[in-house]
Amino acid sequence: MVNATLHYYYDPLCGWCYGAAPLLAAAANVDGLAITLHAGAMMSGPNRQPVSAQLRQYVMTHDQRIQQLTGQPFGDGYFNGLLLDNHAVFDSTPPTLAILAAEALGVDGLTILHRLQQAHYVEGQRIAEPAVLQQLAQELGLDGAAFAAEYQRQQGEFAAHVGRSLRDMAAHGLRGFPSLLLELDGQLQRLELSPYLGKPDAFAGYLQGLLAGAANLGTDDAPLCTPDGCR
Repeated sequence: MVNATLHYYYDPLCGWCYGAAPLLAAAANVDGLAITLHAGAMMSGPNRQPVSAQLRQYVMTHDQRIQQLTGQPFGDGYFNGLLLDNHAVFDSTPPTLAILAAEALGVDGLTILHRLQQAHYVEGQRIAEPAVLQQLAQELGLDGAAFAAEYQRQQGEFAAHVGRSLRDMAAHGLRGFPSLLLELDGQLQRLELSPYLGKPDAFAGYLQGLLAGAANLGTDDAPLCTPDGCR
């Protein structure tokens, strides 16, 4: 039996990662395929940004294209709420900590990532705020006190996790988010998401074919994530 793991390099504030969410959801239903999340801290530290007119203009240009290509919904609470809220901050660290904490407490990483993406891109919630993250974690069935304690503990693990993610990306020529590496029996190969955006069933079939040995992408020949597919 093939040992297969899909390594997903992502950021919770990456619009293209939100566009790719249905593909990852489809991948999660492929028999015999495990999914491991690797966060990249795209908007952490010095890259965190307060919401401004400039940020709104920049992200809306991308988000409208993502919506057109993938069919993923962007809500009024996001476009005309969060993106007009000058007191909000885009910071990847808190939602990433929430994902790491939830995983440590037994919640599937994709489940909480997709809930955070919906909260951000559809509902316009401030997912950089711990109180919001606490509420979302409790929605998923986590005990509030246990989540708060694990969230605190993960702050000490955050830099090491991100460092591993970025080293892996550099080692395998991954240029941005979202990016994928498929590990088959210990061998890694890059996969390209962009041709499958908006086509989750086709992506699942592609993965099933790879696992069944119907296709064979060599590591050196596998295409990179294109600039249009990363942000």
